[in-house]
Amino acid sequence: MQMTGIPFGTTDWSTVERTEHKGVSGIAYWRTRQLGSIRVRMVEYTPGYFADHWCVKGHVLLCVEGELHTELEDGRKFTLTAGMSYQVADNAEPHRSFTKTGAKLFIVD
Repeated sequence: MQMTGIPFGTTDWSTVERTEHKGVSGIAYWRTRQLGSIRVRMVEYTPGYFADHWCVKGHVLLCVEGELHTELEDGRKFTLTAGMSYQVADNAEPHRSFTKTGAKLFIVD
């Protein structure tokens, strides 16, 4: 990843507009900043959220609060709790996430 043309700045995530994205069940609320070609998001999944698609976008994802379960298309499953992260490349391993209790995530892609 090349990060160029992004001046130093801070983000108060509480002031960034929140958008709603429904899953098969539950809702994901995104607060998104676009910094050049880099998308940075604070995402909150409601309890019971289950993604409605297999994602092929690469991410670096940090679980800030709660518990996140991520399944890869090949059947492997991973659980993240607060302070844990994962990383995956574009078009590398399709994945989808769900949470029973809710989760707050910081994602860079």
